[in-house]
Amino acid sequence: MSRTTVALLAALEALIVAAIGLGICLVPIAILWAAQYQLGADFTVVWRSAADIWLVGHGVNLTVSLDPQTVAQLGLPAAGTPFQVTIALLGFAVLTAGLGVRTGMRAADTGQRLVGAASALATFAVIATLVVLTAGAPMVQPSIWQGIVLPPFVYGIGIAAGLGLAALRGTAEDDSAVRSVEGAANPRAPRTDAGGVAVLSLLRTRTRAIPEALADGAVAVVRGGSAATAMIVGLAALVLALLIFGNYGAIIGLYEQLQTGVAGGVALTVGQLAILPNLVVWMASWLIGPGFAIGTGSAVSPLGTALGPLPGLPLFGVIPPGGFAFGLVGVVVPILAGFVSGVLLRARPGAHRIEGVRSVALTALGMGAVAGIQLGLLAWWSSGALGPGRLHDVGPNPWLVGGLAAAEVAVAAAIGLAVSGRRAAGGRARR
Repeated sequence: MSRTTVALLAALEALIVAAIGLGICLVPIAILWAAQYQLGADFTVVWRSAADIWLVGHGVNLTVSLDPQTVAQLGLPAAGTPFQVTIALLGFAVLTAGLGVRTGMRAADTGQRLVGAASALATFAVIATLVVLTAGAPMVQPSIWQGIVLPPFVYGIGIAAGLGLAALRGTAEDDSAVRSVEGAANPRAPRTDAGGVAVLSLLRTRTRAIPEALADGAVAVVRGGSAATAMIVGLAALVLALLIFGNYGAIIGLYEQLQTGVAGGVALTVGQLAILPNLVVWMASWLIGPGFAIGTGSAVSPLGTALGPLPGLPLFGVIPPGGFAFGLVGVVVPILAGFVSGVLLRARPGAHRIEGVRSVALTALGMGAVAGIQLGLLAWWSSGALGPGRLHDVGPNPWLVGGLAAAEVAVAAAIGLAVSGRRAAGGRARR
């Protein structure tokens, strides 16, 4: 496939990715516009609203300046001065990054990975620039530089992950081929054996610059820490799903109190789906220990819950005023994730290098650091300002989340590595 064809196909895919995200924002608002105003109002208001939501979903800050009449209608005196909305609706970011993974893997399959990745990223950057330049309004102004930089950055993370996955897949296939060559003893196929030996020699030459023990240790630490993060986030998503089903009646009651109608209910549901990944990260922060805030002075943590007035989102109905019944039991989740990650890492082929107290301690500390950094970044990305006044502080504290997660995972991983190592040593002794 030629470079021009790859570039054009990648640009088309980037256009489709942006259209999907913008369409999810635009369609419900357009339906609401048609139902409420009978197509009489200016459609640019619909476009600007959808563009603002899409930009916020990628971490772009909005500066809101409300007129006195709107402030009086909302009953929010603090909204009289301009305020910022800085919280990212991570559902759109997850969608963009997930589709970016597919773009990266497609680019890798074409054999022109850099051309495809660069074309897709450049196209997405142009679209993001056009969106942010047409999204401004007297009452709501997005940050221009963030609108130009952040959406392509999110898409670029997905593309890089896709390229990395494709490279790992190719490396696994090469390793399989090298192993088959090393184990083959067929003198009738000298060309194949010679080619395999050449591949093996090339792979060893490439890794000669980094000490083998250091490279293996780094890979093990990243793998183990990422596995612990995935377990914590996955269990947090499971707990949140159970809470939603368990409090289904309260959520429906809040929908009925808002009286948004069908079109408004659809728009509200889309907005809540966009913030659902944020709630998963908040639940993970709760399981780790620090919890999260929904407004200045509020706290939702295993140690207690203190809530003030909440935004009118039905999903907030899953938060009981007196706190969750399972209390400190939730802290078992990150400890269990670190322990299981340590056991699984020690059971992998090549784990014989993790021997001795020093090696186990360094590996466990590295796993804790990786998990702490990842969870801290997720907590930082999921928090911010949701509105004026006390809503300036919403979400978890990333420093507390990252620090506690690192400590909990490191201690539990050390125990898991040690226990698994003793079992492996006992098995070898019996044999």
